Amino acid sequence: MQPVIERKDGEGAAQAAPSSSSRRAKFLLTAFLAFAALAFAGLGIWQVERLFWKLDLIARVEARVTAPPIAPPAAREWPALSADAYEYRHVTATGLFEPEHETLVQAVTERGPGFWVMTPLRLADGTTILVNRGFVPPERRDPASRAEGKRAGPATVTGLLRISEPGGGFLRANDAANGRWYSRDVKAIASAKGLENVAPFFIDADGTANPGGFPVGGLTVVTFRNSHLVYAVTWFALAVMSLGGLYFVRRTRAG
Repeated sequence: MQPVIERKDGEGAAQAAPSSSSRRAKFLLTAFLAFAALAFAGLGIWQVERLFWKLDLIARVEARVTAPPIAPPAAREWPALSADAYEYRHVTATGLFEPEHETLVQAVTERGPGFWVMTPLRLADGTTILVNRGFVPPERRDPASRAEGKRAGPATVTGLLRISEPGGGFLRANDAANGRWYSRDVKAIASAKGLENVAPFFIDADGTANPGGFPVGGLTVVTFRNSHLVYAVTWFALAVMSLGGLYFVRRTRAG
């Protein structure tokens, strides 16, 4: 005679509950891994696009830096001026410096901390271009300490066209009222100095020596950080790892 085994109501449901919970967990993990794989792959593709954009930018800038200098954009071209089309073009301009309106902008260079000397150059057509004549250390901040560097009469400047740097530096806003400048903000400097018809760009003067040795030009750093390939490989590797995890979860579920 077979023994009769009694089972209390709800015991089967209790035994089935862990199985249902496990299926839910696997479903959520599968969804998460699928989403992660797609997201990482998308980030990898974006970095590849950025890589080709950066390589194109570097090639264009190198071509401009090494090309013969041209005249800077005329006033009629200023409204359509863009960094992609004009920045780092090699330009040359002739005019009269106005050292009485120079502005010192804080700088950190290979020579240490100091200032960029931004001086207006008034052209024959009445327009003005701010020229970064170069770097001076703190002890040469006073114009009287570098009086030999003042240019009397017409001057020709050759250098790189740079787009204005509005706002200020990292965590420090320009303070025009107190003469504290952390970026070469052309519009703000022109307003503070009462200048009119000022180009929306400035020129970084080349290394042509100034009388007395100051300011020191030619310190423009033309380098572009390009880590997009490393980032792309990293994102694609994470996408592959996510797919591997997805395969493992699906295989376990199927078993």
